[in-house]
Amino acid sequence: MESIDQEGTKPVVAILTIEDDELMFRGNRDNFIDILRVGQELNYPVYIVTVKDLKPNMPKIRGYTYNFEQEVWAPQWFPLPNVIYNRIPLREDEMTPAVQNKIQECLVHPDIKLYNPYFFNKWQLFEWLKKSKSTKPHIPNTHRLTKSLELSKLLHRHSYLYLKPESGKAGVGIMMVKYQPNRTLPFRLKIQDKKKSISYKCSSLQKLWMRIKKETGSTHYIVQQGIELASIDKRPFDLRVLIQKNRKGHWEVTGIGARMAGSLSITTHVPRGGSIEDPEKLLIAAFGLDSPKRILARAKNTALIIARQLERGSGYMLGEMSMDMGVDQQGHIWFFEANSKPMKFDEPHIRKRSIERIFQYSTYLTRQA
Repeated sequence: MESIDQEGTKPVVAILTIEDDELMFRGNRDNFIDILRVGQELNYPVYIVTVKDLKPNMPKIRGYTYNFEQEVWAPQWFPLPNVIYNRIPLREDEMTPAVQNKIQECLVHPDIKLYNPYFFNKWQLFEWLKKSKSTKPHIPNTHRLTKSLELSKLLHRHSYLYLKPESGKAGVGIMMVKYQPNRTLPFRLKIQDKKKSISYKCSSLQKLWMRIKKETGSTHYIVQQGIELASIDKRPFDLRVLIQKNRKGHWEVTGIGARMAGSLSITTHVPRGGSIEDPEKLLIAAFGLDSPKRILARAKNTALIIARQLERGSGYMLGEMSMDMGVDQQGHIWFFEANSKPMKFDEPHIRKRSIERIFQYSTYLTRQA
């Protein structure tokens, strides 16, 4: 196994993931290959390292690189990283004692900078955002789902509600509830399936609650005011915003995409039938020709204010996040969700810039050290 030494003054960047007995390591391999390719183009020493192989007290680390000619992964010895880019793929991996201990070890290490140490919890996000006057107007009415009485109060206050798992991903487990008092079966529950949704009609709050409890089981959920989003042909859309720290260590919007809900889906997630769209075209169709610049500028400004507040709330150093934001029919910007481990953006111009920013921010962190 060859050894790679650090070249020049550029920081050594390690992409942290979890080990796998059969595949060497887990995670989105296409994403890793893209990062390694851009790192090599920019002359950054960069490699994949597993939690098991990351030994911060050792001068050399066993990691993985990609041979682009042979299209194979190869183990190598690398220098100790200056910066760790955390891409541990699953919450359940992150919650294990071994991973928790290793992250903690890196956070206190004098020569290593690790940012975005943990996944976000949906409930915590809204708790942090409620504390600031500048972010509070952008968050829907949100509570923990604990009692049927609370659900009843919210149903009488809002035309519909969303129920979301606190630690959900890609729209899995999301439900929608409506109360229509003039109907024989006034309570409606829609449960998101793979690409469609299953509907239930209930005669009473008690029956609705029993059905919800059956679906949620022991999973912690939040309940949130539904927002009437801007829509085209009855298909609502929202904005996906990628925010990263730049070469000066300041938050900056890397790009904004748009996702439109599938005709049978209750969310805009692409794996659930949603589609990738151009935000400007959608905003022109919904609000008129001169609207996109104004609305997108507001969305960017709101995203930056939220990113700063989430970093303050978390108490950790963050370097990137993606956000789901909605534009209602009056043009007001709403925050729905943030992800501390953003998925790949399919828009090529956003994708390229997002990878370059990983290395730019790594350089900034090393200079601070």
